Amino acid sequence: MNRIESFYDEHAEYEWERLDRHCMEFAMNLKLLEEYLPEPPARVLDVGGGPGRYAIHLARMGYEVTLLDLSASNLALARQKAAEAGVTLAGFVHGNALDLRPFAPDSFDAVLVMGPMYHLLAHAERLQALREAHRVLRPGGVAAVAFINRYGTVRVHQAEWTVRNLSRVREELRTGLRLREEGGFADSWSIHPAEVRPLLGEAGFAFLDMVASEGIRSDYDGPVNHLTGEDWAAWIDLDYRIGKDPAVQGAAVHLLAVARKD
Repeated sequence: MNRIESFYDEHAEYEWERLDRHCMEFAMNLKLLEEYLPEPPARVLDVGGGPGRYAIHLARMGYEVTLLDLSASNLALARQKAAEAGVTLAGFVHGNALDLRPFAPDSFDAVLVMGPMYHLLAHAERLQALREAHRVLRPGGVAAVAFINRYGTVRVHQAEWTVRNLSRVREELRTGLRLREEGGFADSWSIHPAEVRPLLGEAGFAFLDMVASEGIRSDYDGPVNHLTGEDWAAWIDLDYRIGKDPAVQGAAVHLLAVARKD
């Protein structure tokens, strides 16, 4: 956890700006949230929400959002960005997805877990984080859980690097584990799409839906990011429908699943 915290303390600005470069991922995820979140002013806990891109957007829509993150730098930037946006968050909590004891059971209408699954390397930790989200969620509430897709990790590398590191790539495809190299992403874990539903079920959730966050143009979003207005809205509507196809999800870089606490 110290390694993950240090990484995001060093990269808070990058994490905020990342969704400007990958605006299709942001738009697709928001579309899934808008489909399944209860109406505002529902109470939302954003666990591992980084510098607050989703938290601030939802607060602007009228939700009562509490942001929790492992990185103090992320939280400081979130405070700044919220003030610049003229919105108020219900809280900024320096904490860990594995321990949500500051929050009472059944106290939120929705929980976002849109970062922690990337960095919990052991199955027991992933299950603990999901069970904590389940505990603080009211019956009937929904959780949105983001994952890095295992096959998507191959797409983001140059082909030359991949073929020169085949034994490592094969091991990563087997386990989903990737440890940080100098200048690279933090220690991470990726999921096979077929494992999403069983993992959520093991934590007590009823699976509802999933989308490939970048849709059909996963990692090739540059040619459509220039679209605006009605053209952009039409593209996102089309891509959102395509992104729910399991065939497309298999090659996505990121997946966002929605589940309910019954």
